[in-house]
Amino acid sequence: MLLDEDPATLIHHTINNFNIAPDKLAVSRIGDSLSTLKQARELRIKDAESALKKLGRSLNTLQTQHEELTSVHSSSAHASEISRLDTQKFRIAKVTSDLEMEAERLSSQQADLAARLQELELQGLEGSPDDPAKRRDPVDDEVLLRLKVYRSLGIDLERDEKDGEFSRAVVRNDRKGDVHVINMDKKFSRFFYANYFWQTL
Repeated sequence: MLLDEDPATLIHHTINNFNIAPDKLAVSRIGDSLSTLKQARELRIKDAESALKKLGRSLNTLQTQHEELTSVHSSSAHASEISRLDTQKFRIAKVTSDLEMEAERLSSQQADLAARLQELELQGLEGSPDDPAKRRDPVDDEVLLRLKVYRSLGIDLERDEKDGEFSRAVVRNDRKGDVHVINMDKKFSRFFYANYFWQTL
């Protein structure tokens, strides 16, 4: 019969035949791994809690700053200030435009008066145009007309005191605010100076 031997002896032999030592080592290793994972998990939880507390403190600080800024700068006051600055900007732009137009008018008036003054100076040198004995030569009238045209363009011609020839020109560009002084040399033609004047204007 199977139970002729002692059951305890049979169980002991059966256990020895199973060879459970490798399994016990595996279970031990699994336990160690679970312990390591548990420790790592606890560290990660602590780090996450620390980061969360830090973010909470930053959030509270930003909320406090936002509330302070909101209480100091109201949206209605900001809109009112923007509207006031826009109105002031448009007023300044209008005044600037008016001043530019007035400057152009005065510049044109100055050129007309300068041309009239030069005309009177020439009349003073040559005599009254109503006096037949001192009436100007038609050539002088042509020169005076040219001077008027030059004056209207912003070009002032100056004569040389020695020979009475035109030796210098002052070219004004009111649009650019430029003034050019040109010394005229006889070695260059009138056509050259005419082109140069137009380029300067």
